[in-house]
Amino acid sequence: MAEVVLFHHVQGLTDGIRAFAEELRAGGHTVHTPDLFEGERPATIDDGVAHVKSTGGEVLGQRADAAVAGLPEGVVYAGFSWGGATAQEYAQTRPGARGALLYDACIPITGEWAFGPWPDGVPVQIHGMDKDPFFALEGDIDAARELVETVGPELAELFVYPGDRHLFADSSLPSYDADAAALVVQRSRDFLDKLG
Repeated sequence: MAEVVLFHHVQGLTDGIRAFAEELRAGGHTVHTPDLFEGERPATIDDGVAHVKSTGGEVLGQRADAAVAGLPEGVVYAGFSWGGATAQEYAQTRPGARGALLYDACIPITGEWAFGPWPDGVPVQIHGMDKDPFFALEGDIDAARELVETVGPELAELFVYPGDRHLFADSSLPSYDADAAALVVQRSRDFLDKLG
């Protein structure tokens, strides 16, 4: 079974993120859910972005580093939106990643914002909605397509769901889409199961 570290989005470690982690645990996997906001749960995405800015990238980066410091190298890095970018950075830069699960986010692997090339042999699965104002309309979906094209379909999968909701797999938010979220959970568990 896989060991996963799941990073929350800008609204914090919500009950929906905890519930999603439980769904992965129900498949027999170990899932860590660090709270990088130390209990803060901003009410909206805008409030969350403001919280990230006021806390500062350096402090949040130190908290994330502390969260993974005690974990073995061979973990799967997963995350939602802002947390997806965190997960992707570790998958690309921390040695020995077993895989990456990116929800509502994908950072380009080339260009100014890139963390560097995608590491050889590391599988990745990306999920997002086709009209999500953040994932689809701000370029993440294009970055995801580039990643799949570069890495190849044997290691990289992109699942696009119909709709315009961001954070649609978080059952504690109004944006929740139960049918799409169930598919995300099933596909994520299949991905983890393949890792052995």
